[in-house]
Amino acid sequence: MKQPIVMIGAILALLGLLALASPVFTTNQTKNVATIGDLKIQANEQTSHAIPPILSGAALIVGLVLVTGGLYRAT
Repeated sequence: MKQPIVMIGAILALLGLLALASPVFTTNQTKNVATIGDLKIQANEQTSHAIPPILSGAALIVGLVLVTGGLYRAT
């Protein structure tokens, strides 16, 4: 069984790498504009979110440090 710190570090490093590869993502939200009886008028609103590259790089570095530290400690 692998140590939990190695698995957490690997997940954090992968998330950092993914955020560096794709720093902007969009989300969709459906809002009710008007409701008249059973009739509903809805609007779909898209929102863009950006992940700062310094945060992505920090997550990648911290994840790699956790992986190497966990592997070093296991031997």
